[in-house]
Amino acid sequence: MADEEEFDALHQLQALTNPRPLAEAGDLALIERADIPFGIPGCTYAVAAFTHLNTSGSQFSCGSFGVLYLADCLDTAIAEVRHHQEAYWHNVPDLGFDRFVFRELICEFSEANLLDLCQLPLDDPIFAPDDYTASRALGAAASDQKMPGMRYPSVRQQGAVCWGLMSPRPVHSIVQSSHLEMIWNQGVTAVNVVSQP
Repeated sequence: MADEEEFDALHQLQALTNPRPLAEAGDLALIERADIPFGIPGCTYAVAAFTHLNTSGSQFSCGSFGVLYLADCLDTAIAEVRHHQEAYWHNVPDLGFDRFVFRELICEFSEANLLDLCQLPLDDPIFAPDDYTASRALGAAASDQKMPGMRYPSVRQQGAVCWGLMSPRPVHSIVQSSHLEMIWNQGVTAVNVVSQP
């Protein structure tokens, strides 16, 4: 839990002998320094979505900026991740069987000033499950206006709620909990908890 001054010194020192911290930190030039929540538990996890961009895009981003996606519970997170992993792995040629391990992260964050999309009807184009045109336009506007993020209904788990943070600044803590595995056999055929804290 280094503060801003300690972070710079530690980052430079580690970079001299170990390339792993540089890879873990990602491209810090992609995030405004004022948005990094120095000193919180799990600062690296909080900034990862913003320094390791998914250039293919996501629900609220075309891929030119990061969004930290959060879910109301583990089941919702699994439903969301499962959908996106299946879409990705279906495009890998000749992938027959594999096992992918994921970390469950527990996040505490502030909802202050988040845009509440839960008031919109579920048939709004922003919630189209496989066409992100409207949601990405909203995400781009939110990013341009420096909005902290949005709260929205999950499109993968009926009745569940998700959040898309446009900055890690609202995060108070983000720590690792369980490890889970997704078993791939021409699709995700099972999701198992493999370790718990």
